[in-house]
Amino acid sequence: MLRWIMHVDMDAFFASVEQLDNPSLKGLPVIVGGLSGRGVVSTCSYEARKFGVHSAMPMHMAKRLCPQGIYIQGRMRRYKEISDGIMEIFRSFSPLVEQLSVDEAFLDVTGMEGLYPDVVALGKAVKNKIYEQTGLHASVGIAPNKFLAKLASDLEKPDGLVLIKHETAAAFIAPMPVRKIFGIGKSAEAMLLQYGIDTIGKIAAADISILQKVFGINAQAVHNLAYGIDNRPVVNETEAKSIGREHTYDKDLYEEADLKKAVRDLCGETGWRLRKRKLIGYTVTLKVKFSSFKTITRSITSELPVAYDEEIYALALKLMQQVRFTEGVRLLGVSISHLESEDAAPVLNFNENEKIKKRNMAVDFLKNKFGESIIKRG
Repeated sequence: MLRWIMHVDMDAFFASVEQLDNPSLKGLPVIVGGLSGRGVVSTCSYEARKFGVHSAMPMHMAKRLCPQGIYIQGRMRRYKEISDGIMEIFRSFSPLVEQLSVDEAFLDVTGMEGLYPDVVALGKAVKNKIYEQTGLHASVGIAPNKFLAKLASDLEKPDGLVLIKHETAAAFIAPMPVRKIFGIGKSAEAMLLQYGIDTIGKIAAADISILQKVFGINAQAVHNLAYGIDNRPVVNETEAKSIGREHTYDKDLYEEADLKKAVRDLCGETGWRLRKRKLIGYTVTLKVKFSSFKTITRSITSELPVAYDEEIYALALKLMQQVRFTEGVRLLGVSISHLESEDAAPVLNFNENEKIKKRNMAVDFLKNKFGESIIKRG
């Protein structure tokens, strides 16, 4: 049986929710995000995008481009409330729903098209039900696989519906620019242009040895995508792929002591979240965004499972030693990935682990009872 995968992406979700809750904002340039001097744009309405405003843009830059915009602090609780309802709608159409974020998901609708005149009618039914129950518009892409479905949903935004058929998929994407393949950024594009490759079709036609010079071990995967081949299944994601915390500071951090304290606090917040989920992890990642907006990440993987604040911080300190702090730091983040249930973790160096465990249990008790900010590591 041929697969049909649907990707549904809510249009300008946060801004659309604000316009939904306050109809006087409809038709106006609405920009949602952090309103402090260090804030960034989470999303903006299509009216604001006409002025060049876009997601992840520094808020001060957005205000220069669109001084007449309506700037709103995000309300994540409200967005999640609506998101939860939308995900329930998806589950009414398919048992296989892979949520990617609060505003987008994949649905495996293979076989479901038999309940409708065709698969396009199924896509319209999803869009209509979302609008009827929430008043919001969504863009839908339907295709033989996840890569093509996500690409399709972005082609006719807002309120779009695009079908890519099995038999014409390769030809459909061939004229598109290479950066339509997710993960190909400016540097890879520049390298491809050196070989005269500027479209997806030319990637498909390229010799694999050339692609290996650009993509290394990922060359075959990119080659397959250029042919429209993607065999990844839609997976009901019940566990987080990573758990972390990041913070944007009102003033840049310069001093080593301030940086270490900030990272230590993030490790404590990350560790608490990890233990609340009864998980352990193996890979710690440090994210640093400098005042110039240059962003770097460094990761380290432990042979032993990591769950406690002290363990996370010890690894994060090693990562800090790999970073050249030559300018102020505006954002720091710490996350843990390669997660497993805590029951799967071996216990080594029991005596030392038991001491750490007791310390963390005491901290967790206070945080669970009085809130995350009740205590910080000294």
